[in-house]
Amino acid sequence: MKILLLGDMSPTSNNFELFDKMDTEKLFGDAISVFDGNDFNVLNLEVAITEHDKGIEKFGPCLKSPLNTAQTLKKVGVTHCLLSNNHVFDFGKKGLLDTLDALDRAGIPYSGVGENYEDSRKNLILEKNGEKVCIIAVCEHEYSYALPDRMGARPYDVFDTPADVRDAKAKYDKVIVIYHGGKEHCRYPSPRLLKVCRHLADSGANVVLCQHSHCVGCYENYNGCHILYGQGNFHFAKNLVNLPSWTNGLAVTYDTETKELSHTFCKMNDFGGIELVKGDEKEQLEKEFAERNELLKNGDWKAKWHEFCEEVAPNYINNFKEVFSTEDGWKNYNYVGHALDCEAHHDVFVELFPTANSTNEK
Repeated sequence: MKILLLGDMSPTSNNFELFDKMDTEKLFGDAISVFDGNDFNVLNLEVAITEHDKGIEKFGPCLKSPLNTAQTLKKVGVTHCLLSNNHVFDFGKKGLLDTLDALDRAGIPYSGVGENYEDSRKNLILEKNGEKVCIIAVCEHEYSYALPDRMGARPYDVFDTPADVRDAKAKYDKVIVIYHGGKEHCRYPSPRLLKVCRHLADSGANVVLCQHSHCVGCYENYNGCHILYGQGNFHFAKNLVNLPSWTNGLAVTYDTETKELSHTFCKMNDFGGIELVKGDEKEQLEKEFAERNELLKNGDWKAKWHEFCEEVAPNYINNFKEVFSTEDGWKNYNYVGHALDCEAHHDVFVELFPTANSTNEK
């Protein structure tokens, strides 16, 4: 069985019209070839398909897309969508229900959301010629995740998710975990994320793909499990943060027979679409990817992670100063809760502000 696994996809203001017109030729260009020859094409839909105007309260943008988005994905060859991410609930319950309705009308099965937390823990099962592959899609705790009494995306849980993987391993031939988390724009995992992914591998996962970081990170084969710490964007055309790393990503294919994981570099173009990366540019991206993989192998990634945290430290410090040092700082108290609730932000705090325990006895 060959399964195409695609990263973050969200229409943006410069290609809404193309999605509305279902212009797959301009939207996907020669990158449409990645859909060919696979048994299943699975994509992370990181947006609400809705006309609802009231976004939820959050730090960061609320993303929505034209109603024809699902039909466009069906036309290009997407067979399944994963919805466990931090934007699918951007327009609340109404926006999520509209999204599910749009996918249903397009005939695209989905996974990664539910009426409540327990309901969200339903897996996606792909089956062909008697072989069954289980995909478990989870996200970190950032606004969209389901609660015991409210619908939303399937969150990662330090106890339940590894147990879900073990249970799936006992029932199915292969297990793939899509983990929507990690620090945005960082090409290396935090120490916690590395432990999480390796634990999921030890629990029985054959593949663990980390999405959400909006950049291509690094890869390791850990005890036979393929772990990719950062798949990058698949189709997120507008550069919201003006970083070169935003513009490319990996289309990943897993072959269950050979047990190989392969990738193809795609990039965004100036016309609201994407295309394959070729020539010298491709060679350079592959070279940089291999160099990061080597840093992961020899342990030097830890210094790169710390360096990244130091770079973003002013943002965190200034935000906390705003909360506690201004008269209207109470309005930003939600930032404190958000920073402590989301695992990726917590990882940065742990790196920047170690307790005295790390230096005691020295």
